Amino acid sequence: MMQQIEANWPVLGAVALLVLLVAWWLLARSKKPARREYRPDVLDEGVAPAQRNQALIDAPPAAAIDPVIPAPAAGVLGGVAEVVAVAAQDVVEEAEVARAAPPPPPPPPPAPETPPPPPEPEVEPAAPPAPEIEPAPPMPEVEPAPSAPEIAPPAPTPAAPEAPVADDLSRIKGLGPKLQALLPTLGITSYAQIAALTEADLAALDARLGPFAGRPAKDNWVEQAKYLATGDVAGFEALFGKV
Repeated sequence: MMQQIEANWPVLGAVALLVLLVAWWLLARSKKPARREYRPDVLDEGVAPAQRNQALIDAPPAAAIDPVIPAPAAGVLGGVAEVVAVAAQDVVEEAEVARAAPPPPPPPPPAPETPPPPPEPEVEPAAPPAPEIEPAPPMPEVEPAPSAPEIAPPAPTPAAPEAPVADDLSRIKGLGPKLQALLPTLGITSYAQIAALTEADLAALDARLGPFAGRPAKDNWVEQAKYLATGDVAGFEALFGKV
């Protein structure tokens, strides 16, 4: 019972508030304002002196009279409590009925729409028979192409002439280190090459020697090279000095 009341306390509170408002309204209506009338006071000017109330004097003292307790308010509050209890019980019963009632069944699924029948296929007229294909004429025989003539192997390349063996050009008198470095760049590396130089060759060589032009003829390189090329050291030393 307490669990149900706790679960529905917002509803019960609203009902109790409503009942209290109704009770307050009923109590307010039962109390009418006192009727006010003007009565002259003994102190007013021209008013006769007050008369003695002999009945009040002869009445017993107030302590001897039993107090009268009005009962309308108690009856109203008792009715309000009964209304609140009945309303709370109704709310609890409605909540229990709502919880105990089975959930409504789900709506039935809509019936599937029946698809329309497919249209009947159109019957195409039978195709006419294909014409007979005549056999192709036989291909003419292809004569084999003549074979290409055999290519003769290339002639062997003649071997390059062997470069002359470099000689010690420093043995020639008047041929210093600078000329020893310059002559190989001009293609002169042996005694035989120098010994074979002609007058025209010496003139062409002088044009390429720069500041050393005229040295071959002045120091007689050709004669020295002839002795050294043949290995005649004695003849060389007899004319030009010791090697």
